Amino acid sequence: MELSRQGIDTVEISRIEKLLNDLDDAGLGRFFSEWELADAGKGKGRAQRLAARFAAKEACSKLFPREICLGKIEPVDFAVKRSGYGDPEVVPNEAAEAVMNLHRIKSIQLSMTHTETSATAIASAVPHEIQVPWFGRMIYRLIPLRRSVVMANLGRVFGKTMEPRQLEDLAKAFYGHHLKNILEVIKMPFMTSRQKSRLVKIEGGENLSEALKEGNGVILLTGHFGNWELSTVVGLAKFREYFGRFHFIRRPLKPKWFNDLVMRRFHKAGFGTLGKSGSLDEILDQLEKNNIVVSIFDQYAVPKFGITSDFFGHPASTFKSLAVLAQCTNAVVIPASSWRESDGSHVIHFNSPIEISKTGRSRDNMLKNTRQFNEVLERVILRHPEQWIWMHKRWKSQ
Repeated sequence: MELSRQGIDTVEISRIEKLLNDLDDAGLGRFFSEWELADAGKGKGRAQRLAARFAAKEACSKLFPREICLGKIEPVDFAVKRSGYGDPEVVPNEAAEAVMNLHRIKSIQLSMTHTETSATAIASAVPHEIQVPWFGRMIYRLIPLRRSVVMANLGRVFGKTMEPRQLEDLAKAFYGHHLKNILEVIKMPFMTSRQKSRLVKIEGGENLSEALKEGNGVILLTGHFGNWELSTVVGLAKFREYFGRFHFIRRPLKPKWFNDLVMRRFHKAGFGTLGKSGSLDEILDQLEKNNIVVSIFDQYAVPKFGITSDFFGHPASTFKSLAVLAQCTNAVVIPASSWRESDGSHVIHFNSPIEISKTGRSRDNMLKNTRQFNEVLERVILRHPEQWIWMHKRWKSQ
């Protein structure tokens, strides 16, 4: 297993002893999580154990000097717990996980030691391996659909953290993934109900159920992740109690035959569709009925309907309608994503609701909320980068 980079840090135990003497648990919470403090125990040895964790957090952060300098992460974003075997294990929070994924780092291995006076930690990054199927290589070479757009987009996002060869491999994996998508959609009519049900599993469904109990409607924030067409038709069909309550804001797909195929399955599954433009009244009607409106939010918005918001550090015209709806209604906004697992199965995941900013100036809230929505999409894309639509001109105005 290749270890691509390392971070090393040493901390004096007397420094941690001073923290323990000067701060209560709330103050210590600025440096350690609750379960880190609990795991360190009380009495003799507590300072040494916390010193080792403190050094480990600092060592992890040193793997990402650029992001530390820009204020995107802090040492506290990395927690350290013991595995079932007693080995130290790094648990990143959402911010740290996003940075790790940006650098294509799968996990961080730790080695921790301490003497009577100091503790030292070495953090070693374990890189993600990009799995490139043979048909992905073939399509990349022989049928390079929008390859220049794909490579330009990948360069925007990963250009500072990946080598050109890695970017090319990621592009090949992307083409392979989308060929699988097409073949799976074509295969769907020939699958039994049992096969379909076993193909897609649901995670976090309770977040959707709880949101609907509030009675103000739900907006699902999502994008073109995984096999979004298959996951939608098969996965959401498992919510039988919500049949007829899902309504998608979407424009027609290309080519027309593919759109007709997908729409037949959509309507058969009980899903409604709302046009990309001129649909605000329809959306409000559905929310007032406590229904679910699905907003596919990862595409370029023409200036008439858009607001400029950073997406992976680059200005991008982003639909402003979702922020408007979230601010002027009491609808709950829930992020939803899907991805293909290595065994060929699919997952639909519903996150906990997003806290919407409604105080202060309306436009400031719109900018803040829209950026928050984009950040959610960024984190999803970084977890499975080959499973997003890199051929889309997301930064068309650039």
